[in-house]
Amino acid sequence: MKLTTVEETQAFGRRLAAVLRPGDLVLLAGPLGAGKTALAQGIGAGLGVHGPITSPTFVIARVHRGPVPMVHADAYRLGDRPDPRAEIDDLDLDASADEAVTVVEWGAGLVEQLNDEYLLVTIDRLDDDTRVIELVPHGGDWARRLERM
Repeated sequence: MKLTTVEETQAFGRRLAAVLRPGDLVLLAGPLGAGKTALAQGIGAGLGVHGPITSPTFVIARVHRGPVPMVHADAYRLGDRPDPRAEIDDLDLDASADEAVTVVEWGAGLVEQLNDEYLLVTIDRLDDDTRVIELVPHGGDWARRLERM
């Protein structure tokens, strides 16, 4: 799927939110500036969470309350540590995993152990600033749910 604006990326996030439910793990992968936070903003809007959604790079993780809460985490600063998975464990993301949708930027290779079933969303930014999004389901009923989008 190709998206050309931040607004389209956010709208896609809202559509994706319609198939998400508490307990889901969504990993967002892509280079700096690809649109991971814009997609998370759309997911949050679609879930009806309260307050603005900003990049959690410096706070590592935020909990956004709403009808379906969203945990928004960023593992970018954890990847250069000797044992980033131990740091992920220290964040205790699995404590709220059953009640919330957990969205992790830069989490590929680090947080998959939080859930046997997860959705990997890769975002590539082309030279013309078009975003190309690929959804890669892992386990569970993700493929069936994604068909409804």
